[in-house]
Amino acid sequence: MKKALYITFILLITSGKLFAQDLSIQGIVFDMDSKQRLTRVYIYNTRTGDGFYNTSKGEFKTNARKGDVLVAALQGYGVDTISIKSESTLLFYLRRTSIQLQEVVVRDSLKTPSEQLKQAQEEYSTIYSKGAVKDVITTGGSNGGGGAGLSINALYSLLSKEGKNARMLQKIIERDYRDAMINYRFTASLINNVTGLSGAKLSDFKQQYKPGYYFILEANEYELIQFIKKSYQSYLENPAAYRLGPLKEN
Repeated sequence: MKKALYITFILLITSGKLFAQDLSIQGIVFDMDSKQRLTRVYIYNTRTGDGFYNTSKGEFKTNARKGDVLVAALQGYGVDTISIKSESTLLFYLRRTSIQLQEVVVRDSLKTPSEQLKQAQEEYSTIYSKGAVKDVITTGGSNGGGGAGLSINALYSLLSKEGKNARMLQKIIERDYRDAMINYRFTASLINNVTGLSGAKLSDFKQQYKPGYYFILEANEYELIQFIKKSYQSYLENPAAYRLGPLKEN
C-alpha cells in the first residue's frame, strides 16, 4: 500500500514537471487594419512579469508555459492578449486607438525661432548699435544746405575692430536663427513619422538632407513631407552621398 502511494506521488510530481515545461514560442505582430508588421512592440508574460521588444521585422521569440498569458502593447494601439495552449506560433493583431492624420506638424523647440532671435537681440543689444553700418551718409547738414556728409559715428562702427566684432556676432545670431528655423520644421519626429528612421540613421539622414532656409520659409507641410520622401529614396540608393568626411589632422 505504501509502495503504491509512493509510486502515485512520483507520477504526480513527474506529470507536474512535464506540465510546467517551457515551450519555445515565436510570433509576429500586425496592424489590425493595414496588416503591416509593427515594430518596437512590448510583449510581456503576466505570470513571470518578464517583458521584451519585438524585432525590426515585427517578429519575436520567447519561452512560455501552457496557460501563460502574453500581452502585446504599443503606444497608440489597444493591447492584445493571447493565452498559450499548444501552438508554437502566435500572431498578435493590434488596432489603433486614434485616427492617423495625413499631415502631422511636430515642434521640437519650446520657443519659436522668432522668439529665440528676439531674446538674442535683447541680450546682445549693444552689438546692434556698435555694429551698425547704415546711415553712413547723412543728408541735410546742420546748416540747412541739404548737402551730403559722412556720419562719424557710423563710419567708426564700420571701420573699427569693435564694430567688426559686433557685426560678426550679428552674423552668428542670424545664422543660428536660420538653423533654428530649419530645425523647427525639419524635426526628428517628422522624419521618423515619414521614413521610419531612428537613432544614428535618422541623425545621419537629417544631417545630409537638411533643407535650405528659404525653402523652409516657403514650403507648406505637404511640400516638406514630399521633400523628405524624395530625399529618403535618394538616401536608400546611396546612404553616404552627402555625408561629411572626417576632419583631417594638420
